[in-house]
Amino acid sequence: MKPILWKWCLAGFVFTCAAGIMLHYLYDLTNGNRIAAIFSGVNESTWEHMKLMFFPLFIFALIQSVYFKEYANFRCVKLAGTLAGIFLIPTLFYTINGVFGKTPDWVNIGIFFVCAACAFALEWILFKRNAFYSCSPRFAVVLLLIIGVSFAVFTFLPPRIPLFEDPITNGYGIIK
Repeated sequence: MKPILWKWCLAGFVFTCAAGIMLHYLYDLTNGNRIAAIFSGVNESTWEHMKLMFFPLFIFALIQSVYFKEYANFRCVKLAGTLAGIFLIPTLFYTINGVFGKTPDWVNIGIFFVCAACAFALEWILFKRNAFYSCSPRFAVVLLLIIGVSFAVFTFLPPRIPLFEDPITNGYGIIK
């Protein structure tokens, strides 16, 4: 029996938003624990906010995979939703800041919620349309793992480009 898609998408949205908020503060709450740094935001850079989207989406996909065995396109749809969610963050953030200038925190939180909603809305549409059956599930898993490893590596060794710059401290990655 196939799971009820809209309930899973709603649950995923709530989980991603709640986990993203918790991960935003985890690094500080653990007094700068380097293990926590891999999964949580270590500064206010756009990259770190993309990471806050990725790991809850990835964890929810692991949970969901137990119940979505009947969907041969599961991994590819999850990849598409994840890519949409993480790439919408810089797109919306830089667009809104370019138009209005510096935005208050509530707008940035709203951007995160909108991106999470878009990720799950896209997944719902793709599952309903039975899309991506020709996509390789192995490719999807490998790409998701590469993205996850990239978030971990660039936490400790970030490139010196604006995407990785903390707008508050002008630092990059873990600041000590």
